[in-house]
Amino acid sequence: MRNIATMVRRELGAYFLSPIAYAVMAIFLFSSGLAFGLGTFGPGKESSLRALLDPWMATILVFVLPMLTMRLLSEEFRSGTIESLLTTPITEVEVVLGKFLGAFALYAILLTTLLLYPIILAIYGPVDLALLACNYLGLLFLGALYIAVGLFFSACTRHQIIAVLLSLFLLALMTFASGGLAQQFGAGWTRVVLQHISIRSHFHAFVRGMFDLNHVTFFLTTTGLFVYLAIKRLEMRRW
Repeated sequence: MRNIATMVRRELGAYFLSPIAYAVMAIFLFSSGLAFGLGTFGPGKESSLRALLDPWMATILVFVLPMLTMRLLSEEFRSGTIESLLTTPITEVEVVLGKFLGAFALYAILLTTLLLYPIILAIYGPVDLALLACNYLGLLFLGALYIAVGLFFSACTRHQIIAVLLSLFLLALMTFASGGLAQQFGAGWTRVVLQHISIRSHFHAFVRGMFDLNHVTFFLTTTGLFVYLAIKRLEMRRW
């Protein structure tokens, strides 16, 4: 646990020293503010974040989080620091978990900026706090999965641009295309599989205020799978 905590502090420090992190934060704040203004904050609009979260926030995070995770392991490979890191008394599991939690901690900090929007909504009408809590829980699950995917592809290449493109492709496919493709099929196992891997359909349940263990299980298992794959990819370098 001490090694993981050290890695988390190391990653957070690296983020705040990196201009890319500040650029990503600026993009997130600008795009989420624009989406809130256009989709939620207006006469006759519902006093909730539903219009902001789906599809706007899901779309924003598909682009923002791969840029946040692209350097996690790719930069270590490019600079050669991964070799010295793995010769220290720290395991591949601790390295990957430390980097994952570091990126997730920064993401959680970004999410606190969204608290401004329900405060604004409360001025104009009542805000359902239970729905709001479910919305934020869904955002945490969604971000954790996106970060795990980005971390995995960052472990696959030393080129950050390639890591971003691969992450964008898979996340866009799982978030949007899988749900659309499912509508093209009739009843059958193909449609069932496509609906199950559609991230947006699982996230939309949290947007509607539905806390279902099936959706929680999907996010936890899929996030765990990509973290596991990142660990195995890193272990391959030692072999």
